[in-house]
Amino acid sequence: MSYVTRVLQPGEQLLHQSKLHWFIYLPGFLFLLIAVAGLALSNSNQPPVVWEGLVAIGVVCALLAWLKAWMRRAGTELAVTDRRVIYKQGLIRRHTVEMNMDKVESVDVDQSVLGRIFNYGDVTIRGTGASLEPLRMIEDPLTFRSHVTAR
Repeated sequence: MSYVTRVLQPGEQLLHQSKLHWFIYLPGFLFLLIAVAGLALSNSNQPPVVWEGLVAIGVVCALLAWLKAWMRRAGTELAVTDRRVIYKQGLIRRHTVEMNMDKVESVDVDQSVLGRIFNYGDVTIRGTGASLEPLRMIEDPLTFRSHVTAR
């Protein structure tokens, strides 16, 4: 059972759930390209130490980057209910932030050119007295914003 479904109050309705965009796996793919470049050098006149080193470094870094991204994506929950916005981060160590809907003043969405093309971005929710930390690399941030502001 997810964190969000466990903390719903009686009568509270879940309106929207979001997750981090798959682009967080991109560094792992870039390291994998380094490993492929090392394999391509295996057919050249380079000594084996060069291409074997590139392959080993690329594969190890790719696996570490993918593991980090997977843990971040699996451990992050974003939800909008009819009463509040819920943000949970972490698998082992948990960090949660909740903001009541009546305290929300504005919702900012920042998208780069790639973010607009691939539909991801950063969302910052500002409320009376405080604001949620920027929620980075959110999948479909405009829909998330619409669910927060549609009251």
